[in-house]
Amino acid sequence: MAAASTTRIGVAIDIPEPWGEQLTVRRAEAGDPQAAYTPAHVTLLGPTEIATDALGAVERHLEKVAAAQQPFTIHLRGTGTFRPITEVVFVALAVGISECELLAEAITSSDDVERGSRFPYHPHVTVAQDVPPEQLDAVFEDLGDFSAKFHVASFTLFTHGGEGPWRRRRDFPLGV
Repeated sequence: MAAASTTRIGVAIDIPEPWGEQLTVRRAEAGDPQAAYTPAHVTLLGPTEIATDALGAVERHLEKVAAAQQPFTIHLRGTGTFRPITEVVFVALAVGISECELLAEAITSSDDVERGSRFPYHPHVTVAQDVPPEQLDAVFEDLGDFSAKFHVASFTLFTHGGEGPWRRRRDFPLGV
């Protein structure tokens, strides 16, 4: 009997321009290889394997989740780190944390999305990961006074085929 086919998905809020490119470029400058495959974003659901035949059901679930959340504002301000637990530096959310937490929780309430995580959910924008400590320190300092405020009107479902960049599959407008 053949194993069921799976698809890797992720759900995120894109960081709009000009800030998205600025943060992605800084991540690349730090030597983080993920910068080439993963533009700046706030993760709502990290990489998750689902049954390929459940993709339609997951999309219907995401439609309901999005409809239940009104658009909101995110204010990114300053940096933080998960060190020494993981070698990550991020740009922090000063506003929009609760909305992201509610979305993340609702997204994983589907029976088709079983997401086990090693760490509690903490909305952020990764700007350096698994690079030498001096690069983590430099990014932490360089972006310490970073600030961006933007309106969030949707989130996006991405798929990944195992190599190359994540592919945008579908946007889900909030409050519709």
